Amino acid sequence: MNVIRRRGWEIPESQVTPEHLFFNRRAFLTGAAGIAASIPVMSPQLASAQRIADLPDPTADLYPAKANTTYPIDRPQTDEKIATTYNNFYEFGGDKAISQRAQVLKTRPWTVKIDGMVEKPFEVGIDDLIRKMPLEERIYRLRCVEAWSMTIPWTGFPLARLVEMAKPLSSAKYLQMQTFKDPSMAPGQRQTWYPWPYTEGLTIEEANNDLAFLVTGVYGKPAPKQMGAPLRLAVPWKYGFKSVKSITHFTFTDKRPKSYWESLQAREYGFWANVNPKVDHPRWSQATEEVIGAGGKRVPTLLFNGYGEYVADLYKGLENERLYA
Repeated sequence: MNVIRRRGWEIPESQVTPEHLFFNRRAFLTGAAGIAASIPVMSPQLASAQRIADLPDPTADLYPAKANTTYPIDRPQTDEKIATTYNNFYEFGGDKAISQRAQVLKTRPWTVKIDGMVEKPFEVGIDDLIRKMPLEERIYRLRCVEAWSMTIPWTGFPLARLVEMAKPLSSAKYLQMQTFKDPSMAPGQRQTWYPWPYTEGLTIEEANNDLAFLVTGVYGKPAPKQMGAPLRLAVPWKYGFKSVKSITHFTFTDKRPKSYWESLQAREYGFWANVNPKVDHPRWSQATEEVIGAGGKRVPTLLFNGYGEYVADLYKGLENERLYA
């Protein structure tokens, strides 16, 4: 008999319903089979990607960055090995074990495009962008909509600094962010029923809030590919799906962006997605969360994931909006 012994921090897949399974079971099964078939355990492509990954990161000399302790944390950090191997990244599959598959992501050269309602659209190389910004480390709680959480030391810079550099027009009300689109590299993007590229959005006020953070590193070193290298978002008062990974495109607009998950199932995944323990997901409670790496321990979920004193004012006058779904 083959007995499977799970480590304490692992959540059985049977307890975590894939978001897309609810409304497209057949597509999920077909897509999962296609992804599995297209990615051998160590394909030539993956082997080549691993060789590239072994090259020094061009910005490695900037890490570790000075710690910013403005936002104190009352939980221990999640173990690095756990945080870097338990990841959502649908471009590389619908399960959590995508850390090896994501190594095919080519992060250099990487160009970030900034356009829309700005004084002058422009593009900037990722290494130039990172070196223009004052990097710092912030430890944030991460709350997934699937009712689990981690505590992660991110390195990066405030999103507000990029907004300042972009010089948006006064008519810009929202910031839309998109990840890369390359089905030859990301097998999940070959599933054409998904609305690729992954798209997310914030209001300008949210983007300018000091908590909104563009991440370039983690655990005192450049971010690994499975965690959204070379540039991802961290908005800790919102559910994790709002924190778009591997960003290539920022667009300032006067129209509210329709996000990836909102396009798939708006009833379950709205634009705002602020954490609230009193507003359940349609298929599970949000009252508590499992702390990954803590042996199955569950703790009460906090309004705005515990960051309410910094962000609650953003939502005054919006009581008629679905702020917590």
